[in-house]
Amino acid sequence: MEVSQYRDDSISQDDDAGDLKLLIAEMKNQNFDVIRFASYRTACKLRFVQKRVHLHLVDIWNMIEAFRENGLNVLEPRAEVLLARVRGLVASVYYQLNKRLPHSQQVDVSQCISLLINWLLATYEPEENSKFRVLSLKISLSIMCAGKLVDKLRYIFSLLADNNGQLIMQRFADFLREALALPFSVFESPTFHYSEMLPGTIFDPHSKITVNDFLDILAGNHGPDCLVWVPLLHRLANVENVLHPVQCDGCNRESFLGFRYKCQRCYNYQLCQDCFWRGRISGSHTNQHEVKEYTVYKSPSKQLGHSLRKSFRCVPDKPAGHLPRFPDEPERTLDLSHIVPPSPMPSHNGFPDLSFGQPFDSSSIDGRSLRSPVRYTSSLESKHDEEHRLIARYAARLAHTHGLPVRQSTSELSLSADTSRQRELIAQLEAKNREIMREIMRLRQNQEQEDAALRAAQNPALLSELRALRQRKQELEGHLSSLQDSRRDLMLQLEALMKMLK
Repeated sequence: MEVSQYRDDSISQDDDAGDLKLLIAEMKNQNFDVIRFASYRTACKLRFVQKRVHLHLVDIWNMIEAFRENGLNVLEPRAEVLLARVRGLVASVYYQLNKRLPHSQQVDVSQCISLLINWLLATYEPEENSKFRVLSLKISLSIMCAGKLVDKLRYIFSLLADNNGQLIMQRFADFLREALALPFSVFESPTFHYSEMLPGTIFDPHSKITVNDFLDILAGNHGPDCLVWVPLLHRLANVENVLHPVQCDGCNRESFLGFRYKCQRCYNYQLCQDCFWRGRISGSHTNQHEVKEYTVYKSPSKQLGHSLRKSFRCVPDKPAGHLPRFPDEPERTLDLSHIVPPSPMPSHNGFPDLSFGQPFDSSSIDGRSLRSPVRYTSSLESKHDEEHRLIARYAARLAHTHGLPVRQSTSELSLSADTSRQRELIAQLEAKNREIMREIMRLRQNQEQEDAALRAAQNPALLSELRALRQRKQELEGHLSSLQDSRRDLMLQLEALMKMLK
């Protein structure tokens, strides 16, 4: 595509449109249009826009949270929102981003808001009332933000599926229309454009499409041609800082970043991404030769070791690009609000919230500082008494569940035969809980004795005993911490049992 094909008439005529014109000019100066492949050309342009508006610093989960905070999660996909509400959404994204960034790395919020808003206006060209469809915002921002491709596609599928987890083809058509507006925004619509027949070429309209089918097609190695730039955009972000310490045979650079391409016909002929994309070659190599794309570098010795390890393995490796599997039906979360109350911050279960790698500070424990251990003990006592009652109530609820007059499905009937085994397991867990509580009580008594020794530590004759008690205190705290880990494991087992009984 010639540079002269860039159109200024697609740019918003707002007062802030100058920032967008500058963005277009900067993108033109990157000379992306000389890239031979439309998919790489589109991915490079969108990556440039993504970094220019700083969306590469916002992951998909932060973006979903911004949608929720601004009330977009309760709106229908085809609902429309005013430009003022879109500005509020974008502003919340960047203000929250600055809270997570160091002060020296924070972004210019007003400039980012202006640039992103005008880019969205140029992408979707709303009517004179400047209303945006909710689906347009969610699709464009979820694709352009950072995060794993699988997480993004799962979120997008949740927007397109019904309550049974089946894809709605009309919504999928809307998704294609909104997603293909992104190549249009970087002037690649001649290659990637929407047509009415396109949804039917990707999925059979008469088949039931689940989230796993959706991921297999859109995130697989051979996805639809119209969306091939989506996974490529994520791969481009992953490899842009990968160093290949080999010489490029096209430009003779000693090392380079990004993708690496190795010819399958010419011996040890390797190209950097700039040379391969732009067709720069040397020697007997031609652009018609088959090449293989690499995203990492392995030295010859590592490659040999990897081959030897694979040859001695009895269990085959998972295929490259293996996608995780998810339940076909939407998962219903387990409500534990009546079982485990939220722990106050910054302390959990009576223990101070120490950061990883931060040693326990016992230097303040001297003859004049005795009130803190007392508060610690009383807090610990109340917390564990409450936890013990909650676990007992939880176990009783589990044991009583089998007697409720509920309609049983096939899976529930198969579980009924294991009720006695589950009762036995619950009894074992209760016994383990009582044993842990006895150990905690013993440690608590030892700690009270230690506190009494600390009160008497003003006597110089007891200084040596005080040092030993301090060491013992640290050991007890480590033991207490391991007991807390055991109690957390117990809660996880009880929760798993609850899911089985349901």
